[in-house]
Amino acid sequence: MIHGETLHSPLPWDLPWWMPDHAVFFGVLYAVLGILGLAVGFVLTKSYIETVVSPKTGHDH
Repeated sequence: MIHGETLHSPLPWDLPWWMPDHAVFFGVLYAVLGILGLAVGFVLTKSYIETVVSPKTGHDH
């Protein structure tokens, strides 16, 4: 087996970043996963605020 030719793990420190195709693919993959994670966190936080905090203010929408 040639070092860096096969992937055993998707973890960043196990990837051969010196290969441009790996760097582009996994860079885009981790960027998209990060954006999706931030979006889910935003939605969960906004939902929590609307369900728990809003009823205490007494405003009906």
